[in-house]
Amino acid sequence: MPDALPTALLWLFVINLGIALGAGLYEGRITLADWLGTSGSVQHWNADAARRDDAGRRFWVFVTTIPLTVLTLANLAAAWTSSGALRHWWLTAAGAALVERVLTFSYFIPTMVRLMRAPDTPESAALATRWAKRNYLRHLLVLIAWLAALKAFSLLYQRG
Repeated sequence: MPDALPTALLWLFVINLGIALGAGLYEGRITLADWLGTSGSVQHWNADAARRDDAGRRFWVFVTTIPLTVLTLANLAAAWTSSGALRHWWLTAAGAALVERVLTFSYFIPTMVRLMRAPDTPESAALATRWAKRNYLRHLLVLIAWLAALKAFSLLYQRG
């Protein structure tokens, strides 16, 4: 049986990454449509809808901002002490999640905070559109992290 703490960390990492991926895809497909819309060929930014939803403080802080960040760092440390193929896949998962966390804190959160205060102007709509398009990279990084963590998870139990 694998060590309890690293196993628990990997379990929580896999679960949290899966939730983050699903919620991120939902937000991008469903919620974002309320925030960023078009009338004719003109795009509009609806900061009121974004503030009303306040997904960052109502949801994301409890799912990724704090938990995924802590789990990423803890899994990075746990992966570093593992060996073989398990180490490779686990470090890949933690590394991809770490890149996603850095991008989230350096670009995505500050940009959304700025957008939530922004009026409906062509510049705000363009910024929101760029944010939404760049969010696909974030989804890809979480997917890579999740799949690599699942592979590490399977290897952990093959060894145990």
